[in-house]
Amino acid sequence: MQWNVYLSGEIHTDWREKIIQGCQQHDLNISFTSAVTDHDASDAAGDLLGAEEQQFWRDHKSAKVNAIRIKNQIASCHVAVIRFGDKYKQWNAAFDAGYCAALGKPYITLHDEALIHPLKEVDAQAQAWATTPEQVVEILVYTLTQ
Repeated sequence: MQWNVYLSGEIHTDWREKIIQGCQQHDLNISFTSAVTDHDASDAAGDLLGAEEQQFWRDHKSAKVNAIRIKNQIASCHVAVIRFGDKYKQWNAAFDAGYCAALGKPYITLHDEALIHPLKEVDAQAQAWATTPEQVVEILVYTLTQ
């Protein structure tokens, strides 16, 4: 059986590629999905519906258009990996974690120790907390091969 893993969160580092490559090295049968990781394209998703003068309404429309993809990918995943970086606030990732929890979807949080306190509620609902992409790969290897 092929697993579907949804990769959510921080878009400015190569953590997604590290997880994908690590799983390929272990020959795991996994399909990976993700939100749009091109920041400008994601921000402009609502522009398809017409220009807005106020930033709030542009962001609002873009969030709704992006949610079509995100909601479906989370609903169809077997597990989500939700990455919180230290440079930017990933409010979207926190929302994805809450959505996973509401749906009963298992998720793994990925962040360093500096974020333990701000993410305590998010981590409390996660099935695992990892600090490196390599730990996520090991969790997936264990889950799929044992």
